Amino acid sequence: MKILVINGPNLNMLGIREKNIYGDKDYKALISFIKKSAKEKGVKVKCYQSNYEGAIVTEIQRAYKKFDGVVINPGAYTHTSVAILDALKAVNIPTVEVHISAVNEREDFRQISYVGKFAFKTITGKGFDGYIEGIDEIIGRCKND
Repeated sequence: MKILVINGPNLNMLGIREKNIYGDKDYKALISFIKKSAKEKGVKVKCYQSNYEGAIVTEIQRAYKKFDGVVINPGAYTHTSVAILDALKAVNIPTVEVHISAVNEREDFRQISYVGKFAFKTITGKGFDGYIEGIDEIIGRCKND
């Protein structure tokens, strides 16, 4: 099984930005945690991060017929990007949306999720563990299909 993990804008700044919301572990620690956990589950993962919407769209398109699932934290694009939503719909790969923080408890503008209109599951407020829960959801979904 192969899963693509996508992180959107500013997630490369983990450990630096808003530690009270995102914690003090950096992006490198997140990727190490994801890869180690996936390996223990017998899952291959590719981790990708970009601050650019078009690059994320292109990466999603490249995933077509190559990945069994997508775990995506679109960052701020969650609330603005119809392009990412359309790319996910186009490739039609089982997708889980993940957020480190509890976005549903934050500002009003964060209550809209375009990615959530396609993702079969949204996981929020569980920190790095949310990514592993997302991988588990995809494993379960693929076993049932």
